Amino acid sequence: MSDPAPAVPVCYRHTSRETWVRCARCERPICPDCMQEAAVGHQCPECVAEGRRTQRSARTAFGGSAAGQQGYVTKALIGINAVFALIGLAISGGGSLLGAGLFSAAGTLHAFGGVIGPDVTVRSNGDVLLGALPMYGDVFVGIDGGGVYRLITAMFIHYGLLHLAFNMWALWVLGRNLESVLGPARFLALYLVAGFGGNVAAYLVDPGALSAGASTAVFGLFAGFFIVLRRLKRDTSAVIGILVINLVLTFTVSSLSIAGHLGGLITGALVGVILAYAPRTNRTVVQAVGTGGVLLFLVLLTVARIALTNAT
Repeated sequence: MSDPAPAVPVCYRHTSRETWVRCARCERPICPDCMQEAAVGHQCPECVAEGRRTQRSARTAFGGSAAGQQGYVTKALIGINAVFALIGLAISGGGSLLGAGLFSAAGTLHAFGGVIGPDVTVRSNGDVLLGALPMYGDVFVGIDGGGVYRLITAMFIHYGLLHLAFNMWALWVLGRNLESVLGPARFLALYLVAGFGGNVAAYLVDPGALSAGASTAVFGLFAGFFIVLRRLKRDTSAVIGILVINLVLTFTVSSLSIAGHLGGLITGALVGVILAYAPRTNRTVVQAVGTGGVLLFLVLLTVARIALTNAT
């Protein structure tokens, strides 16, 4: 008497479907709807999901997330600057596009963004009068009076369409490359700390002046990009050429903040070295502590300057 024919295996997820294919990992029978192509053979949905949970996500050469290749942070920063510009345009009117600035009319820039030390009185037409009487317009608190938010908001405010367009073009070119190689979080840290450092420098050198613009952060990106290229042993001649041109403009155009640009450049260089040359062992910790140390130093400088001013 012959042995009975062996039972045909059925898919473990769809028991009404016969199949001779098994998962390459768990060896359970799987039908065509459950098959997921793998490096070797096919796997079932559960094994694929388990593999994704245990697989390390791709990282950049400096420990960042590969999500930076999409440029989300760069696009978001440009969007924030554009939103500030539109708000200023709505308040100041179309004349501010080419005139005193998107946020200057009626003292809007001075209220929300510019780096200023002492309290500033602004006439209704946007003129700045240091130390003037309040009857001439609105008085806005300077950094010395507690308006320390200006050291951050100033990097998102611009003096007109050309100022905005130039900085956003530079951010688009530099930002996408840096975000791709550093990752979103590290790139954002470089941008914000460099911009903050440039504004702190502008405040320390000339606390009575009014300055604004993303150029403090952009100069930090120039420095960071140069250091990253050097670390990767790539050609830096193009970056040096553009940086030299911008430095020449900084020292020759009277309306540009020398301290702000140089402060952003130096801060960006410091953060760039920390991010690019951190050892692989505990790299993220070293990068976070180093960048945090630079930020803390800038904060202490600001606190000391405010204390000294208010004591005199």
